[in-house]
Amino acid sequence: MSKRDYYDVLGLSKGASAEEIKKAYRAKAKEFHPDRNTDKPNAEAKFKEVNEAYDVLKDADKKAAYDRFGHAAFDGGMGGGPRPGQGGFGGGNADFASAFSDVFDDLFGDFMGGRQGGGRQRAARGADLRYNLRVTLEEAYAGLQKTIKVPTSVQCGSCNGSGAEGGAEPSTCPTCSGMGKVRATQGFFTVERTCPTCSGLGQIIKNPCKTCGGNGRVHKDRALSVNIPRGVETGTRIRLAGEGEAGMRGGPPGDLYIFIEVEPHKIFEREGTELHCRVPVSMGVAALGGDIEVPTMDGGRSRVKIPPGSQSGRQMRLRGKGMPALRGGAVGDMFIELAVETPVNLTARQKELLREFEDLSEDNNPESKSFFSSVKSFWDSMKS
Repeated sequence: MSKRDYYDVLGLSKGASAEEIKKAYRAKAKEFHPDRNTDKPNAEAKFKEVNEAYDVLKDADKKAAYDRFGHAAFDGGMGGGPRPGQGGFGGGNADFASAFSDVFDDLFGDFMGGRQGGGRQRAARGADLRYNLRVTLEEAYAGLQKTIKVPTSVQCGSCNGSGAEGGAEPSTCPTCSGMGKVRATQGFFTVERTCPTCSGLGQIIKNPCKTCGGNGRVHKDRALSVNIPRGVETGTRIRLAGEGEAGMRGGPPGDLYIFIEVEPHKIFEREGTELHCRVPVSMGVAALGGDIEVPTMDGGRSRVKIPPGSQSGRQMRLRGKGMPALRGGAVGDMFIELAVETPVNLTARQKELLREFEDLSEDNNPESKSFFSSVKSFWDSMKS
């Protein structure tokens, strides 16, 4: 069976640049690597074919010979031209290892913790912290400055965060020479791991700080002043950059996230920027109409006119008396919901007057009259 054209193997046209060849090889090697295609028996053969094509086309001299003579340049028919992978133009196993190392990072980068050749890791960043803060509805309405105590880790004052006694500078790790990683070669594979001696920091501390034990940080409660803006609601998150846990050995600190929870209110119920207030009114005021005073969130009072014949559940709007929006400065509305109250603990005289009123109010209850008329029609239909 004749060999496929090397350019076709890599999905390229003749005359492709070195960068295009390298890019195509990486893509094909990842596509056909046997470890990623255990369910495809022909993947290994295609993977070898891709490597053979790249072994030739990545080398300028081999590529020139292949462009002129094709596969004949390497099968001995042109008078001693080397076969791919058998010496000649610097081929052999060394060439294959070099070619494969180009794609090794792409294939196993995530597993091995990133691309090869990287220097030591940066000092570890501190963890982000969460603080749950409960505020009243009044505080959410007006906004406030609040001091909170946050248990956290702060930079050690004895060593200034270095972890070394007296603030001395850490020494270069002798195992990895400060790189933070060590390598082990197995055939043409180069495996890179985090240095076990310095945990990837590239430095070691010979004389650890007695206060922090070499960590560069200590546990402490911090007092922070937090600005709670107007209009916050349950679920609002406030980020304080750099106020989280201190980093290891001088690493940057994390952030502090404050999560707001607004406590339920005895009078008002909140829905976004709207406030709802259920106000009881007497039966007489609901029937005859009148004025009532209702509280507002700013601590003031508003006079509300009750129309005659008002029923329970009737709502009235007070514009601009709701909650401020967290962003934009707009203020919502407040809704008054009437609850007509039935009198209790009546005196004999009150009962007498109510009975007299009931006898005279046959045409004063339109909703009752309509309801019981519908009920009568329903029963009549069931009988028939």
